[in-house]
Amino acid sequence: MPRPTGLSLTAKVLIGMGLGVVAGLAINLTGPHAEGGFVQAWLVDGLFGVVGRIFVNALTMLVVPLVFFSLVCGVCGIGHLRVLGRVGLKSLLLYLMTTGIAVSIAIAAATGSGIGRGMEIESDASFVASAAPSFIDVLVNLVPRNPIDAMARGEMLQVICFALLVGVSIVMVGRKAAKLVAAFEIGNEIMMKMVMIVMAVAPYAVFALLARAISQLGFDLLASLLGYVLVVAGTLLLHLFVVLPIVLRLFTGLPVRAFLAKMRNVQLFAFSTSSSNATIPVTMRTVTQRLGVDNSVASFTVPFGATVNMDGTAIMQGVATIFIAAVYGVELDLVGYLTVIAMAVLASIGAAGVPGVGLILLSMVFLQVGLPVEGIGLIIGVDRILDMMRTSVNVTGDAVVSVIVARSERRFDESIYRDPEAGLVADAIAIDEAAEAELAKVVESTRTAQR
Repeated sequence: MPRPTGLSLTAKVLIGMGLGVVAGLAINLTGPHAEGGFVQAWLVDGLFGVVGRIFVNALTMLVVPLVFFSLVCGVCGIGHLRVLGRVGLKSLLLYLMTTGIAVSIAIAAATGSGIGRGMEIESDASFVASAAPSFIDVLVNLVPRNPIDAMARGEMLQVICFALLVGVSIVMVGRKAAKLVAAFEIGNEIMMKMVMIVMAVAPYAVFALLARAISQLGFDLLASLLGYVLVVAGTLLLHLFVVLPIVLRLFTGLPVRAFLAKMRNVQLFAFSTSSSNATIPVTMRTVTQRLGVDNSVASFTVPFGATVNMDGTAIMQGVATIFIAAVYGVELDLVGYLTVIAMAVLASIGAAGVPGVGLILLSMVFLQVGLPVEGIGLIIGVDRILDMMRTSVNVTGDAVVSVIVARSERRFDESIYRDPEAGLVADAIAIDEAAEAELAKVVESTRTAQR
């Protein structure tokens, strides 16, 4: 692979983010973003909106085929169903553990800071709670009636279930399926190349996404909710840079600095898209090619984590519950706190890794502890910026668990983890002319044979 020259992709994305924030602030503070105005219609919703949505669509386009190909290859690579079961159980327990820690820290921070007490906040926003599926429905819906329909709708747990069954069936068939396994390996490699193509335009897309998001953030509302925003943001940063690194160090003994340096790209993508699912392609590539996790583990832990692991969302739920309870003068006892922790952990299972899902899960928590669901309307205005931050926390947790599980199963390359240049993306999309010529010869020989 060609050695990257000039600015790295991470540096370019950071520059794009910085310029996007500046552009968004300029638009918001100078006033030309008024509804129906030229800047709002042609720049914010026009150029910025189109570029950002195309980029997110491109990432989302890769998710289902990448997860399917990669997971089938991963199951075939593991080969033993008992090992697959261990990987699944370890992943689930670690995800639930980190989520429980996250919401506990959030409740402690929110309670200790005293946010919401004596505040009078008015908001025109409203929120209607969606009906939560029962536990039985969640279990039944793990198995898709129609796998093609599940793929079309992006139902990740159903896609994971189907891919696992396909992989297990291929393993049971054995040697006769060797050519099919090779085809899946080629498909997985092709999808990784597509990820690199999409990543090449990331700096420009990140600029558009950030400029649009910041331009629409109301600073009057932000000022009135400053305490809430600071506590949520501070707890997210604490979990991201202290708790998760400690968990990684305790379970693996690996240096944390190398992990955080290599995860920066993924965190920036997650911050820009606000979607764990849309970030799956970037997370997969970083975890396997930059952190040294074998695809047989990463193909399961990453998409599974994008659906189940909600550390950032759990932090928001813990802080928001204490905040709204204080605003409405509702006193929560020990049972209430434990209910919030349990609900935040259990509600994350089966939640979609898409923007805004945290508010839906929050309504479930409010209903359980007796808080008015319409209270979510008070914080909905600043949720967009906090959603971006908590998605970065979520994907970092996915990577931490992937490394821990891979190392425990001896499917981990420590030399890749410690190599700062491993898996770096080249500045340009390299096209191998020799590979092109070889493929052209194969196509020509196939055509000749068919004549």
